[in-house]
Amino acid sequence: MFGLGAGELLIICVFALIFIGPKKLPELAKSLGKGLREFQNAKDDFMNTVNSEVNQYSVDEKESEVLATVSNESDAEVDGEAELEHAQDEKDQEETGKITKE
Repeated sequence: MFGLGAGELLIICVFALIFIGPKKLPELAKSLGKGLREFQNAKDDFMNTVNSEVNQYSVDEKESEVLATVSNESDAEVDGEAELEHAQDEKDQEETGKITKE
């Protein structure tokens, strides 16, 4: 933990016991634990918010890509239909011209 060995942690605990006192040490540890828990909850909440935004952005981006693809395919179909109608009109005009010539 933070590059500290067991002996170093023991020395820190002894100094804390001496300077803070045996009566206030449990209270201090409890307060420290609550503070760390609140910090962890805030970090988790922040990470969940960021992940949710990233996921939403990904969904929106994919949705945009799909809509663009569908739009392009629709445009191609409309263009294809217009070409077919134009070809059919030319064919009808040729047939009409043949009938009037005969």
